[in-house]
Amino acid sequence: MRDPSAPPHASKMRIPYVPNPPPTASEEEAAIVSRVAARRAPRPLQPLDLALLHSPPIADGWNSFLGAVRTRTLLAPGLRELAICRVAACNQAWYEWGHHAPLAAAAGLGARALEVVRKTPDLDTLGERERSGAEEDGLGRKEWAVLRYTDEMTRCVRVADDTFAELRAVCDEREVVEVTATVAAYNCVSRFLVALDARQWAREMPQGRTISNTKMRGRWLKSRYVKNVKKASSSGPDRKHLAQTLAR
Repeated sequence: MRDPSAPPHASKMRIPYVPNPPPTASEEEAAIVSRVAARRAPRPLQPLDLALLHSPPIADGWNSFLGAVRTRTLLAPGLRELAICRVAACNQAWYEWGHHAPLAAAAGLGARALEVVRKTPDLDTLGERERSGAEEDGLGRKEWAVLRYTDEMTRCVRVADDTFAELRAVCDEREVVEVTATVAAYNCVSRFLVALDARQWAREMPQGRTISNTKMRGRWLKSRYVKNVKKASSSGPDRKHLAQTLAR
């Protein structure tokens, strides 16, 4: 019989959830559960929390870091959620997408903008009509810069100088740090979710073409490699790094 305290699809995850409310072995662990619950309030503990709480110290550090990224930066909510959604789409983390796409929409990003974020493998190949529609739905110069930066951080790790310059032209130092931390943090989240088969947590996976398709990802990496390798010397570290990335 299914445990009524377990979240939906708990039996389909690669590890079981801890019971809810989570059992604790010490006052320290009880305090950790309280901190996680306080950040989620008024919502209950989420499936991600009930997975992380197999290791209370990890859950505690995760809660503190992600809480700062989500609630204590000065990034505009739309910009933050845009970056998170792009990470989710790149990594096929649909549980993450399902939580953050509605937040992005609530922050002002329209349907055409979110469709570009979800489906477009290479932003440079976007058609004029699609780009115009996305711009009308909230993707301005700053948003495009954040998307490109997010793509390179997520797929290549190393960011090309021109991509960073584009971001730096529209963001001050604090924003650059906070965008970078947000993208890094949600790459951590998405990798945890996908590794534990968290696609089972999503109520509905997006239909149609997505940028996580292997062939599309390969084409995107190749296009970025060709663009950036022309700027690097034949023996330079950038070329070597991009070649290694393409081979992954």
